[in-house]
Amino acid sequence: MAFVAFVGRVLFVSVFILSAWQEFNGFGTDGGPAAHLLVPKFNVFSKHVSSQTGFQVPHFEMKHAVAAAMSVKAFGSLLFIFGSSVGAYLLLLHQLITTPILYDFYNHDADTKEFNLLFAKFAQNLALLGALLFFIGMKNSIPRRQLKKKSPKSKTS
Repeated sequence: MAFVAFVGRVLFVSVFILSAWQEFNGFGTDGGPAAHLLVPKFNVFSKHVSSQTGFQVPHFEMKHAVAAAMSVKAFGSLLFIFGSSVGAYLLLLHQLITTPILYDFYNHDADTKEFNLLFAKFAQNLALLGALLFFIGMKNSIPRRQLKKKSPKSKTS
């Protein structure tokens, strides 16, 4: 059963590993296509946050954000494969930050094709988020194996 769980974790994180690998291969000097895609979406997101909360989102280079996302996905995936809750928390953090920014269906009209595509991807990421929460919940609900005290052997004469 442990092998099946291991294979399941490997298959689950393949989404994150392949995504990080694709971003790594296209990174270049400017952050690659991921950074170019993220800039306008992040600008819309930061304007939305500023108008709703009054909090000004600080400016930073998108290539640094893409590099950080790649690192979190890769490191979190490796830890998750070996059953670490820390890996699950890292992937959860990544999903919580990137999902509402990348899949901004809320900025489009409901009858457009763009809305439907973004909403479908948003729902898929919510499913990944749910699976991570399930893993964390199950990992924390299983009691740690307690060391059994060996009973002293009775001496027979």
